[in-house]
Amino acid sequence: MDVEQLTKLATSTADDEPLVGLSAVAQLRAEMERIEAVLVRRARNNGATWPQIAAVLGVSKQAVHKKHGGRRLFGDRS
Repeated sequence: MDVEQLTKLATSTADDEPLVGLSAVAQLRAEMERIEAVLVRRARNNGATWPQIAAVLGVSKQAVHKKHGGRRLFGDRS
């Protein structure tokens, strides 16, 4: 999703119709989760540690590792 699409979604959160805003929030949340996963993977590939990533995200090392650490090919969480 490009910046223009994200901007349109963010603007839609202020729509007079709450269901339109909620739909935009759901789409933004999904896109932010995807972007976070990509950036965590890039950070790890560049040598960042789990504690460093956790500090930037404002969560515990355990939380970020649980969310992103077990990812393997084909979504296997082992």
